[in-house]
Amino acid sequence: MNWGSPEFVLVIIALSTSGWLVNNWIRARHGYALEDEWGGKTARSDEEGAIKALRAENDVLRQQLQTVQDRLANVERIVTDSSYGLNEQIEALRLVEGRAQ
Repeated sequence: MNWGSPEFVLVIIALSTSGWLVNNWIRARHGYALEDEWGGKTARSDEEGAIKALRAENDVLRQQLQTVQDRLANVERIVTDSSYGLNEQIEALRLVEGRAQ
């Protein structure tokens, strides 16, 4: 093999690339941060922690929604209740009282 030939350079590039790929595969398999082309590290995403956080937020939002639904049910009950017309009844009594005087 000629040390200055293009084939030798291509073999060195292939070995370096395959070594980098194997290194990152091993690091990913064991949970270490991955290395990019320039030597920087890419942290592994914490999917389980994110899922727990989303579930906790979902529970809070469900509780808030239940509270809003309960309040809306109370408002609907008040509006549809016959005593809601109390204001009209009071006004009617005032008119009757005003005529009686």
